[in-house]
Amino acid sequence: MKNTNLLICGFAVLLGLASLARAADPKAVAFTDPAKAGIEYELQGEYRGEIEGDDGTQTIGVQVIALGNGKFRGVGYFGGLPGDGWLRGDEKHSSEGQLEGGAVRFSVDDADVEVKDGKLTIRVAGQTLGEFDKVTRKSPTLGAKPPAGAVVLFDGSSVESFENGKLVEEKHLAATNVSSKKKLGDHAMHIEFRTPFMPTSSGQGRGNSGVYIQGRYEMQVLDSFGLEGENNECGGIYSIAQPAVNMCFPPLSWQTYDFDFTAARYDDAGKKTKNARVTVKHNGVVIHDDLELTHGTPGYHPEGPGPDALFLQNHGNPVVFRNIWVVEK
Repeated sequence: MKNTNLLICGFAVLLGLASLARAADPKAVAFTDPAKAGIEYELQGEYRGEIEGDDGTQTIGVQVIALGNGKFRGVGYFGGLPGDGWLRGDEKHSSEGQLEGGAVRFSVDDADVEVKDGKLTIRVAGQTLGEFDKVTRKSPTLGAKPPAGAVVLFDGSSVESFENGKLVEEKHLAATNVSSKKKLGDHAMHIEFRTPFMPTSSGQGRGNSGVYIQGRYEMQVLDSFGLEGENNECGGIYSIAQPAVNMCFPPLSWQTYDFDFTAARYDDAGKKTKNARVTVKHNGVVIHDDLELTHGTPGYHPEGPGPDALFLQNHGNPVVFRNIWVVEK
């Protein structure tokens, strides 16, 4: 049996191809209903399997990302999917693919990779090297119930807890520059979000919003599925820190942020004496561990003393939120 070096070398050859930072299509369609998103959405997603090689069994995770107009990118993670065996710094390689006859096909060195009907199949000279199943991961905190003493900001029934709140799809909170009427100091929060499927858009034009902790520190919301995981991508604290690992699920997946925040401290003269700190879980995985927030981020309110609101940024994309609750300290 061929070993994993074929797959590794093939991905490495194609690693330097076109960047994901293509200009967004201003006429791009944003899908919010999976049933209407089409075959590119159906083929996009996460695949996981094992390959028997000379050195034993190796787990491989692959993320297949739709780039619109029949183009795709595949990212192979050696050890498993991000946060599930693969960590930042572990080996990974990428390749470009094309939609042909209802399947995505990648040419990786002398291997042919096909994605079709919920399977990713690797063949060499007609022989199957590996067959991976499509997987749908869910955050372990998805649907988390507010504990005793929590304040529910949004449960799908009303937007009365927010300024400028707008209910969409009869039960979701739209990202329309909404701010909570309640002002927050030290607190823990649970919030769920969904980015749209925008295959022909990219970068900051692809499912962009932001969760502003205390209205002052932006935790990015973006369709960053398959990207590196920078501070301006999903899970990043804008201009401060990139996530430990990019835990972004495919678009139209419901995702979770769970964070524990300690506000900055100020003296009586209004001078900051201690920076704010935060621990963040994205889809159940710690991506910031007791991170020091050295400064505020642009977009809403400047850093300052006293409590302030949760702010959900409008960036022109139909991002929605649900199940938002807070525990004040």
